[in-house]
Amino acid sequence: MTRPFAVAISARIAAIRLPVPGAFYHLPRPLAFRLTSIARPEEVLDGLTDRAVTLLDGLSPETEYRFQADGLKSFEFRTKPCSGLVDATDFGLVEGTDLTDIDSARRNADALAEALGAVPEGGTLKLGAGLWTALPLRLASGVTLHLAEGAVLRAPSLRTGWPILPPRDGAGHMLGSWEGLPDACFAAPLYAVGAERLTIEGAGLIDGSGDAGDWWTWPKERRDGARRPRGLYLVRCHDVTLLGFTICNAASWTVHPQGCNRLVAAGLSIEAPPDSPNTDGLNPECCRDVTIEGVRFSVGDDCIAIKAGRRGPNGEAEHLSETRGVTVRHCRMERGHGGLVIGSEMSGGVHDVTIEDCEMFGTDRGLRLKTRRGRGGSISAITMRRVRMEHVLTAITANAHYYCDADGHEPWVQSREPLPVGMGTPAIDDLTVEDIDIHHLAHAAGAFLGLPEEPIRGVRIRRLRLHSLTPEAVATPPVMADHVRPMRHERIVAEHADIRCDDPALLSSASISIPSLRDAP
Repeated sequence: MTRPFAVAISARIAAIRLPVPGAFYHLPRPLAFRLTSIARPEEVLDGLTDRAVTLLDGLSPETEYRFQADGLKSFEFRTKPCSGLVDATDFGLVEGTDLTDIDSARRNADALAEALGAVPEGGTLKLGAGLWTALPLRLASGVTLHLAEGAVLRAPSLRTGWPILPPRDGAGHMLGSWEGLPDACFAAPLYAVGAERLTIEGAGLIDGSGDAGDWWTWPKERRDGARRPRGLYLVRCHDVTLLGFTICNAASWTVHPQGCNRLVAAGLSIEAPPDSPNTDGLNPECCRDVTIEGVRFSVGDDCIAIKAGRRGPNGEAEHLSETRGVTVRHCRMERGHGGLVIGSEMSGGVHDVTIEDCEMFGTDRGLRLKTRRGRGGSISAITMRRVRMEHVLTAITANAHYYCDADGHEPWVQSREPLPVGMGTPAIDDLTVEDIDIHHLAHAAGAFLGLPEEPIRGVRIRRLRLHSLTPEAVATPPVMADHVRPMRHERIVAEHADIRCDDPALLSSASISIPSLRDAP
């Protein structure tokens, strides 16, 4: 018998992983469990869970519990202490649904800031049930923000009064950013800069109101001198825990940790309409030691996009740092352009990424690596195992000719002729894919398009099982690069890539690229 594992524990919530064989986001079958207070054995909670990562809410601080689930060893854990609980509704919050009422949104932001200031180190700010519209709130170190069930913290629909984060802080560090470069941006409805020991938790909802204002009508522009805000923006924060809440309708990327270390996100629900622009789910950028477990994604762009900044147009790199040590388990990715994506902003390097025991439904791609000449940096030590994909257009892609940016279609980006290797040449090496089940495939099981001067190296594919195809699939290029032929029900295709597969029948001898007038002699 195996023992459950504590993914994250706060003063009032525990996220427990149930190590059941065959579990993805859901368990193969629901399990009965019992939670008992060790000091007060008469306090017993009996329940039933169908989640591999199960959340236990309503716990008491600094209390020992025993968790028992059918077929698993007993597991004991202790909740964290809480030095004081402050109720935000005691500070004059005004409930209401008028998202254009900026005066009320400003008063609520001021009240929340006052309430936050009253929380002692190691304490909790509770936001009770109700619809609370507020301008952005900056969170502080050593605090837990607890969003109670029924609590909705919603951004106003107008930009009036929104704070703007400059591209850099007083020390020259990147503060505001856009697609991997320092840039002024509107502050997120919830944001933190340089915070430590920060927890955001609860069964409540954070609503970015991207659908209510005009945010989604100018996806790549600036207005009022700034880029669109994220839903939750964490800059250079350490020891962060995100537990249980739902976050939806972000104006751009939904959860964006930038330059953070030791972050855990467990049991979240991250949502945006399928046609909302660049509403990625969770994008760790220039981060170390990130754990994402038991999170459900249903968004308008990539579900998880792991990034490491973008080299500037003149080679600027002082804002870059690597992303290393990202683990993704027991997540469910629905819709979105990609399930687990690396890039395209990866100039600082992305290394040591593991995704396992996840399920993907209706994403354009499953595992997706994307970069291009000019980015530089490297991607290495990427492992994907025990993942189920259903109605995914193309299962696995690595594309070094990604046609992003205004110059993405220029010959120097798209040419299949070798160019000199330099600081702007990206590298992809050491990719392991194993125990993958693909159902209802549309375009290709795999597409690997490397650079002739820097081929993709060290790709190992084992036990990839292609169960079924989508009959109504329309032939379409499987990667976003020029001169790529449309594909339908293709196996694994490669160009300038070293692929080793334990099933040679999965390797196609067909080409990826098609002749182009631009490349013709």
